[in-house]
Amino acid sequence: MKKLTFGEPESVVPSRFCDGLSYVETPVSYPVDRIDFFQNSRGCCLVLPLGQDEHIYGCGLQTVLFDLKGKKLTLRSNADCDRATGDTHAPVPFFVSTAGYGVYVDTARYAEFYFGSSPFIGGGSSREGITDDTAELYGNSGDGGNISIQIPVAKGVDIYIFEGDTITDIVAQYNMFSGGGCRVPDWGFDPFFRMYVEYTDAQVLEAARDFKRDGMSVGVIGLEPGWHTHAYSCTYKWRTGTLYPNYREMLSELYAMGYHVNLWEHCYVHPDADFYKEILPHCGNYAVFGGAVPDFTDPEAVRIFSDYHRDKLVALGIDGFKLDECDGSDFTGSWSFPNMASFPSGIDGEQYHQLIGTLYCKTLMRALGDKPTYSLVRSIGALASPYPFVLYSDLSDFTQYIRALCNSGFAGLLWTPEVRYSDSADEYVRRLQANIFSVMCNMNGWNDPRIPWKNHGCEAEVRDLLGQRVALRPVLRRAFDRYAREGVAPARALVSDYTGDSATYGVDDEFLLGDSLLVAPIAPGEKGRKVYLPDGNWRDFFTKKPVAPGEFEVETRNIPVYEKA
Repeated sequence: MKKLTFGEPESVVPSRFCDGLSYVETPVSYPVDRIDFFQNSRGCCLVLPLGQDEHIYGCGLQTVLFDLKGKKLTLRSNADCDRATGDTHAPVPFFVSTAGYGVYVDTARYAEFYFGSSPFIGGGSSREGITDDTAELYGNSGDGGNISIQIPVAKGVDIYIFEGDTITDIVAQYNMFSGGGCRVPDWGFDPFFRMYVEYTDAQVLEAARDFKRDGMSVGVIGLEPGWHTHAYSCTYKWRTGTLYPNYREMLSELYAMGYHVNLWEHCYVHPDADFYKEILPHCGNYAVFGGAVPDFTDPEAVRIFSDYHRDKLVALGIDGFKLDECDGSDFTGSWSFPNMASFPSGIDGEQYHQLIGTLYCKTLMRALGDKPTYSLVRSIGALASPYPFVLYSDLSDFTQYIRALCNSGFAGLLWTPEVRYSDSADEYVRRLQANIFSVMCNMNGWNDPRIPWKNHGCEAEVRDLLGQRVALRPVLRRAFDRYAREGVAPARALVSDYTGDSATYGVDDEFLLGDSLLVAPIAPGEKGRKVYLPDGNWRDFFTKKPVAPGEFEVETRNIPVYEKA
């Protein structure tokens, strides 16, 4: 790993807030003398060489893009990230190459990355003649060239270069640079179920008892916005007048049944919140949903927010949170603080958009203290691997969900393709199959009062799948122990481990789980799919029968999963 400094870097960057940062410089073979740096009217720029045969991955939780060669991305935190622009719940200015290196750009700006799409004068294109194929005519030729990076506003930047034999090796070094992978309690591997938003405390208990009676292996109960007296923005106070008059008794019974409880919230503080007046001087000058936005780069804002959570919620036995709406929607929606917003610490809105999710997680970790957690967050950023928070989305496209799972392993992120919307038993089961074999099994019933497997008539299949999830505990335990110890992502794209196999470069619908499993989800409405197994000794996970490597068709009601024999 090697650090390079260009110009005068900004002081507000992700590494400043990374408590576990571990940097030991080692020699690299990367041609650092070929990196160009210059300033322009928009900020500063880096230009790095890009080989013709290189393929590039990363830049956070991309849902639409996979191989970034020939692509342009602007890394912006955005809730509505279903386009090939770079917008994402989790923008991470870190990318990896099949040529054996990775680069982390330490910035909290909306950095633009051109991966070979705009070469300097003289680069040219190898395309000869003309064509009537408009996709080819206006598309990128894929000829090497340069990686050009524009960092707005800044007059300089630090970058870090990592090298390894495989992408897995490179990403592991990046994760260890941030402090290593997060530690997850055993109960975090159990299925989560989030209750309907308007359930009463009595209805929550009724559903929880039914899960136990019916043999549904749910381990964590999630409560959605209805538990607050006001949720958009939030009061963080129980709705005792209507839905939760007996919330203490409800919590006691849930704990007695062996459940853990996870509470939904966001960080926009409603004027009725008990600590509103105290935290207001430590908030930005724009409201979101009518609530104040705490400046989590300000230690006093962190103290006020986390102390309240510790004293009023964690003290009740709560050991998990779902941190929603911290990604913003100021490009495609109408809610968020703008880039022009200012905060007491001096940070601006653009920088805070890129940092707020990670700082929000850090604030809640302070509230939890020594209590282990496995929680959820809608946005997180660079150097986030030490935080036991899993990303999720309000989007629901199955293909994008699986692609995001593959991409998460390039960026020090965790992602759950949670089960939320389903129109049929087939869709619910197919989505749950993929969710079972992900880093968090999360079933979200927030907008439907009906229990989904009862509604769709697929109780037996769901019971079996949830049982499979519990049986996966040893696999997940080993994967996360290695994540913490060595930085190896628990879920990864095939190209991550098999970087020398060019057939894996475009495979964005299969993923590796832990050290031994390869998972190939089947989309709702489909009976089968094409599977690619890299070289090695493989067997079917369920039948234990040998399976030859290569490409083949499979048709099954089950989910295709293979393990290294």
